[in-house]
Amino acid sequence: MWDSLREQVALERRQLHRLFRVHRPLLEKCAAIPPTEIELSALAAMLHSLYNGVENIFKRTIVELGDPLPSGESWHKDLLNGMAGATGNRKPTIR
Repeated sequence: MWDSLREQVALERRQLHRLFRVHRPLLEKCAAIPPTEIELSALAAMLHSLYNGVENIFKRTIVELGDPLPSGESWHKDLLNGMAGATGNRKPTIR
């Protein structure tokens, strides 16, 4: 179980590092001068990919540890809130 989870998280982290590496020039440019509308769209897409990557880590953690995945309209919020709490299988993952 732990090896599988470790591998899955490592893969997702590599993808997140790649995301930052690819977008670094845009991030640096936009830190110095206001972004154009096209740059804002690119930044929004990057932020969406970042959130999805973190969310994937959380979902994989829950599945591998046998905790129930949240469902319903507010499952994204419930996932984040759930990761801030401990379960019988893990300590809190985020604050």
